[in-house]
Amino acid sequence: MKAYIAGKLCTASEVEFLEKIDKLCERLGIETFLPHRDVGPCKGIKDVKRVFEGDILKGFKNCDLVIVDLNGLHVGAGTAWEMGYAYAKGIPSIGIKTDEPVKNALEYLSAIIINSTKIVTSLEELEKELKTIKPKKQDENKGISTLPRS
Repeated sequence: MKAYIAGKLCTASEVEFLEKIDKLCERLGIETFLPHRDVGPCKGIKDVKRVFEGDILKGFKNCDLVIVDLNGLHVGAGTAWEMGYAYAKGIPSIGIKTDEPVKNALEYLSAIIINSTKIVTSLEELEKELKTIKPKKQDENKGISTLPRS
């Protein structure tokens, strides 16, 4: 199974939290795509094509799941775009919000994100949720990829 890990990269603590999610996935045997590690940051306007192609075309290839850091006062434009792209492609998302209850974050998470994303409140809860997900399998009759739950 492959998980795309999405979130803001503006502060050291944001990067550190994404890397904690990565380590959790690694412990569970889940392959990860971590944009700042696997593609690197955007260093200027001339770099946007490289970042888009790396993050989206490479990162979402064979992706079974998106794990999203929802902490902070806003999700971030790139993260919100990645969530919408995953939803449109039928890739499930799990959000993690540890800094406050989801019911208090409606204004900046939005009803759309809350309704379309399973949201957990700790790394321990994320681990439990990840253990319930089975790897994607190909439906031979329809050619549709599914992500069955146990």
